[in-house]
Amino acid sequence: MELEGDAACAMLDWEAAVNCYKRILELRPEVANYHYKYGGALGMLAKSSNKIKALSMIGEIKKSFETALKINKNHIEARYALIELYLELPGIVGGSEKKAQRYANELLSISAVDGYISKGRIAEFFKRYKQAENFYLQAHKIGNSKITKQKLINIYKLTKQFDKLQSLG
Repeated sequence: MELEGDAACAMLDWEAAVNCYKRILELRPEVANYHYKYGGALGMLAKSSNKIKALSMIGEIKKSFETALKINKNHIEARYALIELYLELPGIVGGSEKKAQRYANELLSISAVDGYISKGRIAEFFKRYKQAENFYLQAHKIGNSKITKQKLINIYKLTKQFDKLQSLG
């Protein structure tokens, strides 16, 4: 069932994915990753739905990610998902930079690289590009990975700092 849900996600069939993960949760509600996947598929379904339907899904999406965190206190992906949720939601329906920062701070205490990447994402979302660059540099200094390098490449392209692009190699 999980693979079926994953395949539905790969095909962008969010409704089918939601149904698969919902069935899995009925059988295995103690698995954090199933709550995360269900919330993610539900979130993508909401994004592709009309605004009224999407609004009715927000509570269940949050609950899914938060349940994943209750089950697994170190679930990194659920924190990233909550950060995105709080960034993308309008303030009137619960969006909040403060809430996103709370989860980024939690990530920082679990994984410095993920924490700095998430803080960079928040800064980038609010077009604070210099701050985003600094967070991505901190993440790259620690992680020195393909992902951290890509974050820097993206911010340098976005801010047209082509000289810094060359220094990354």
